[in-house]
Amino acid sequence: QVRLVESGGGSVQAGGSLRLSCAASGVFFSMNSVGWFRQAPGKEREGVAVIYPSRRGSPYYAASVQGRFTISQDNAKNTLYLQMMSLKTEDTAMYYCAAVRFRTGAIGDPADFLYWGQGTQVTVSS
Repeated sequence: QVRLVESGGGSVQAGGSLRLSCAASGVFFSMNSVGWFRQAPGKEREGVAVIYPSRRGSPYYAASVQGRFTISQDNAKNTLYLQMMSLKTEDTAMYYCAAVRFRTGAIGDPADFLYWGQGTQVTVSS
């Protein structure tokens, strides 16, 4: 049984930082596409940062977070991280960890991913 558990969300002022973690069981991050996605109220879920094995040296980042967010993984702990710096109010959303790409859609497309965590809320205030 695959289980993804996110943590690290919270409330922060604009300009602040947070680090999200996603601990996995039942699936090995090192062998699969893994990533972070987010969904703000009234908006569609979008890819934030994704590691694809074929592009392991060059993760995908959404243009809106490029240069501010960094995705990384600790294979020994089977844990995925998202370091978020210089947070903006528009980063406010529920953030989800996902793993295992079961279809080949557009890079960063959340519809390609099979397993999802329950999400962790990030709220950035001005």
